[in-house]
Amino acid sequence: MNEHIIETKQATKAYGTILALDHVDIHVKKGSIYGLIGDNGAGKSTLLKLLAGHIFPTSGEICLFGRCKEKELERSRRQIGASIEQPGFFPNMTVEKMLEYCRIQKGIPGKGKVEEILKLTGIWDKRRSKCKNLSLGQKQRLGLSIAMMGEPQILILDEPINGLDPSGMIELRKLFHRLNEEKNITILLSSHILSELQQTADTFGFLSKGQLLEEISAEKLYEKCTDYLNIMVSEPEEYAVLLERNFPEEAYKVLPDKSIQIISPKKEPEAYSRLAVQHQLDISGLEKTHASLEDYYMNLKKGGQ
Repeated sequence: MNEHIIETKQATKAYGTILALDHVDIHVKKGSIYGLIGDNGAGKSTLLKLLAGHIFPTSGEICLFGRCKEKELERSRRQIGASIEQPGFFPNMTVEKMLEYCRIQKGIPGKGKVEEILKLTGIWDKRRSKCKNLSLGQKQRLGLSIAMMGEPQILILDEPINGLDPSGMIELRKLFHRLNEEKNITILLSSHILSELQQTADTFGFLSKGQLLEEISAEKLYEKCTDYLNIMVSEPEEYAVLLERNFPEEAYKVLPDKSIQIISPKKEPEAYSRLAVQHQLDISGLEKTHASLEDYYMNLKKGGQ
């Protein structure tokens, strides 16, 4: 049985001579949280719209639940909840009535479903507010509520944490993990807040200029991200000479703040501090850090490792 609940095969979307998506192959495993990363214009929303059936590919194939034919895709998309770009709603309708409208439209029984979902997404206290009066973060929660109506097996969310304050991001992250672990919902989401995405997703896909640069698990990504050791010394130029003489295998650079950054250090931090002390150089700081998702993405775009 195919383990991928979402799969594209050479999916391409062209608008005239512009390729919004260029022969993209993505593979989303059932039960995973897949983070789609890319700059504005990279093709993230285009890909999500293709999957949700809002637009159709110029060429290539889309498969959902292992089904690839158009009639099968129509049925499969009934098990998908999506919120892409701006959540759609009637501005003068209250939040509660908006969700009740969606419940009736989708033919979902039980009026209590509206209350259940609004409480789940943390917007129940705004149920009597008009949609147009919601803040950006509250509109994002409403969009998620609409996507959740009908207990979908797949959630497709475009920038779901956009406009949320830090506490709201944490709450939504916990909600995604709950939906994923307790209800086994597969979640595909995009975000430009990569530090938050790094704490949410277990698989990543990197898009740039319509092309998929890489797919990688969170575990393998962490292994590939580079370690850095930053050392603040009294005489950085002299210390750089000592590094080249004593540890010629090390790659380093002198940063604008005059600290020394050792890239992928091959020794324990004590070895580098000892080198400075032995030559009467004062150390004011020593910090080991791991490259962030932003660093990795930027290096990937440049063709680095």
